[in-house]
Amino acid sequence: MSKTTIGEVVSRVRNQIKAVRQDAFLTDRFIYSIVNKHAKWLMKREDSKNNLMKFNSIMQTLDKVELIEIDRIEAGCINLSTNIKIMRTRNTIPLFMQGYWGPLIRQITSVDGQIDFQPIAPTQYAILSKSKNFKFNKTNYYWYLNDNLYFPDIQWQYVRIEGVFEDDIAQYKCSDCKNNYNCVVRQDQTFSVPDYLFGEIETNVLKDLSVMVQFPTDDVHDNKNITR
Repeated sequence: MSKTTIGEVVSRVRNQIKAVRQDAFLTDRFIYSIVNKHAKWLMKREDSKNNLMKFNSIMQTLDKVELIEIDRIEAGCINLSTNIKIMRTRNTIPLFMQGYWGPLIRQITSVDGQIDFQPIAPTQYAILSKSKNFKFNKTNYYWYLNDNLYFPDIQWQYVRIEGVFEDDIAQYKCSDCKNNYNCVVRQDQTFSVPDYLFGEIETNVLKDLSVMVQFPTDDVHDNKNITR
């Protein structure tokens, strides 16, 4: 299934309300802000039903995210044993879309995808690490804190992250973006919401706009400013 762009979603809403691009009030940014507002709560609702992780079309991947070693206080794990090394993403990662159960992270693995990590709270990991049989535990763990990912007891340089991002991830995938942030213009970025929710999003957006503008009837010329 092909990915839908932000520009395509905004265009669909414009077609519904018969707005014109020259309208100073109904800018693309304004329309998308309302679209995104409804997308967020609908995504949380669908995540509560465990309906989202099967949709490849909404997932994006950061294939090689660099890690650095940090101290356990920064990692939010003060009670952790001092002999456990903790790695953290070098740079803050793009903002994840929030689901019902937390950030919409589908998978974190080694760069080759062969070894995966399981989510855990830092306090839970600290308790687990002090258990009698922890030395036999071969599970790899991570936790998400302050827009960073933390990985205890590994010595890796990079990981692979797959999830639903709210932020633009172009600057993390394109080396030229260090000097030119707009590698991918906003309109061409992925709208990370399943297609089956579009109708419900559009309905709610139109309800919001109906109290702000007077929709034109079919016989009104498209070039007329609908905010007048």
